Amino acid sequence: MPSSSRNSQAKIQLINKSALIRLGVLISTLIVICVWGWFALFWMPEKSYSGQLKPLNRQEIILRNLLQEDVKKLADEIGERNANNYKRLNAAVDFLKTAFSQASYQVKEQEYKINGRSYYNLVAEKIGIKKPNEIIVVGGHYDSVFGSPGANDNGTGAAATLELARMFAQQKTNRTIRFVEFTNEEPPFFWTEDMGSLVFAKQLKKQNENIVGMLSLETMGYFSDRVDSQKYPFPIGLFYPNQGNFIAFIGNLKSGDLVRKAIASFRRNAEFPSQGAVLPSGVPGVGWSDHWSFWQQDYPGIMVTDTAPYRYVYYHKEEDTTDKIDFDKLTRVVSGLAKVIANLAE
Repeated sequence: MPSSSRNSQAKIQLINKSALIRLGVLISTLIVICVWGWFALFWMPEKSYSGQLKPLNRQEIILRNLLQEDVKKLADEIGERNANNYKRLNAAVDFLKTAFSQASYQVKEQEYKINGRSYYNLVAEKIGIKKPNEIIVVGGHYDSVFGSPGANDNGTGAAATLELARMFAQQKTNRTIRFVEFTNEEPPFFWTEDMGSLVFAKQLKKQNENIVGMLSLETMGYFSDRVDSQKYPFPIGLFYPNQGNFIAFIGNLKSGDLVRKAIASFRRNAEFPSQGAVLPSGVPGVGWSDHWSFWQQDYPGIMVTDTAPYRYVYYHKEEDTTDKIDFDKLTRVVSGLAKVIANLAE
């Protein structure tokens, strides 16, 4: 064989070998990225509950009735409550403030003004015994979007915050817990300087407060066993069930540890389906509540939600009424969250 042919063949073999090495490195890199992505974003500790739900016990029935009363007060009696319905918004303030006070809290009002009108974040604080300067914030917004009575969004979150505060009123915890009812989460204040939770979080940062975790309770009361009742932004649906019968724990990348601690505690203590995700904050829906405000101040925060528009067809509509809420299931969620908060506060 001529030397030129042998040289050409050797070059081809060398090129093929080099190409195979590069391909192998690429595949190995992709595998590592996929494995990292799975454990960093989607893997959650413990196992989600599955199976028949047990009847509510006596204590849970009491809690269910209280949650139902609270949501009916906000959505049915007070109704649409926002800057366009300022008197009703203040009626919600009066109701929540009175309820906190009746639970033996000294309620703190954070007042701020927009166009000459006062708006209020309400704080009920339980001081920790051993670590009072380490603070857990549990909160939900009490305002509703324009044109909606806001039973699920966010009467459920506001009611859950109130009832959890009542449950902890006589309990001792090592860390301090602040239960906060936020104003002005909905448009036109959403993701603006006038968003109530952002006003609150900025004040915390200014005072150099040590917030070790924030739980945003957002749109928590709608569940469905129907196939395809649950939607997701692409491609997240590849990793999660298509039945909207679970409660979700969602955080950004910096809040991953908090997500996993919270859902692990929930799964150990609550017999109710749960899913968790740690996602980039730019994914649609991930930052759509008051936890976003805490991210802006570099605090860890997560959202506990039924996933709102990805499941709830009455989201931001006039039909967001009390009858759409499954109060038995909401009760199971709130009972589980009480255990989560107790664990985080230790």
